[in-house]
Amino acid sequence: MAVRGIVFLLSGLLLGGCMQATLDPVSDASFTARDKKLLANPPYEKATIPLTYQRHVVQYHRKEAPGSIVIDSDARYLYYVMPDNRAIRYGVIVGEEALSWYGIAKVGRKEEWPTWTPTADIKKRLDVPNFVEGGAHNPMGARGIYLYQANKDTLFRIHGTNQPEYIGQAISSGCIRMTNEDVIDLYNRVKMGAIVVVLAPNAGDSPINPQVATAGDPRLN
Repeated sequence: MAVRGIVFLLSGLLLGGCMQATLDPVSDASFTARDKKLLANPPYEKATIPLTYQRHVVQYHRKEAPGSIVIDSDARYLYYVMPDNRAIRYGVIVGEEALSWYGIAKVGRKEEWPTWTPTADIKKRLDVPNFVEGGAHNPMGARGIYLYQANKDTLFRIHGTNQPEYIGQAISSGCIRMTNEDVIDLYNRVKMGAIVVVLAPNAGDSPINPQVATAGDPRLN
């Protein structure tokens, strides 16, 4: 197990490029008054995020445009691409293999402390209410970034979580979850219409997966 853990860590670092710097914890200067109130005493335990899944600025080899988001579900990383071959790398929770989604989309909507309306499929699998108001108890967390293709909601989201202890694991119902602090940081950076690339399994080294980059690729429209 120890050897497998070392191999996984090294492969994650190779995929993401050389680590440059661990960023300071997200400052509450970027928080709204509501953020400060809801995160002052959240209804979950404060988690210790492993160093490799804390925010880092890394060298980045892919050729996506600055301002894009790339999600490597295999490695449990989300990258916010910056100029000069750099990116901010965040640790995330990803969907279980059978529930995962991959493809190319755009940021079509952004919301602070979003509400949650579970889909019929989720309600079949889980005992959840029909609607949950936004707040610290909501599984959507502090921010929601909604992915669209051809102006249609994919039902795939990047959002916060009230289970930060699972960062780096594959347990969610298909969406990408971040700590509330990290998703606020990403939300403040990413623009409407930004490209989001969710890599297919085992495609971490491929700039664009040929199975995904078809005529339907929104970058080709």
